Amino acid sequence: MWEVIKSVLAAFLGVQREQQRLKDFERGNPVAFIVTGIVLAAVLVGLIALVAVLAAG
Repeated sequence: MWEVIKSVLAAFLGVQREQQRLKDFERGNPVAFIVTGIVLAAVLVGLIALVAVLAAG
């Protein structure tokens, strides 16, 4: 599972190597990548909302 998280985070940041991306598409489970991406996106949105609320005071 850690490999999926690392791969999704790298893709979020736009720093994933082509070789790793090809490996993910060949051997990875698409459902794991989709679910991980949705969860990490929700965490990112939550963090941004938290920072905005704290900044607004």
